[in-house]
Amino acid sequence: MTGDIAARRYARALFALGRKRGLPELENMGRNLAALRDAVKASPELAELYRSPLFFAEEKAQVTQEILAEIGADEYTRRFCALLAEKGRLDLLGDMAGVFLELLDAEKGVLRGELVTAVNIDESKRATVLAQLEKQAGCSLELSYSVDPAIIGGIILKVGDRVLDASLRAQLSSLKDNIKRGM
Repeated sequence: MTGDIAARRYARALFALGRKRGLPELENMGRNLAALRDAVKASPELAELYRSPLFFAEEKAQVTQEILAEIGADEYTRRFCALLAEKGRLDLLGDMAGVFLELLDAEKGVLRGELVTAVNIDESKRATVLAQLEKQAGCSLELSYSVDPAIIGGIILKVGDRVLDASLRAQLSSLKDNIKRGM
């Protein structure tokens, strides 16, 4: 819980700095933080380095700066990560990147979600569904697509903390419950 609060505070502070420089700078910072987060996810050794009290802050900062140089990170992101190393907060980097990217999506008016179907749908159908959902939502959506044959038919749409389950599995389950209760 305390880590969550700290991650949010650091992410908001970096976001406020980036906002003063404009949306392109914010997007660049977001890409850099996402790349660093992905590097930590891909390397359990790096994640352990950030959590371990056996390594000095300078060593952690040096490794982080090398990764940032490799991905071509901007100066603000480099300084931010140096501050995180100094404060012993590099272990919260994944959470901070997530919060920063959420703030960036909100700034751009974008909602992220997932569309689950029973069968794979082609790109043209995906574009049609996305356009209709954006029209109904009144904002831009970025959806990931997945297939789950267990839903039998229909769709499940997850956007933010909302779920629309229009699957055949859910309808059959509801019918089953109604029959059990005697309608």
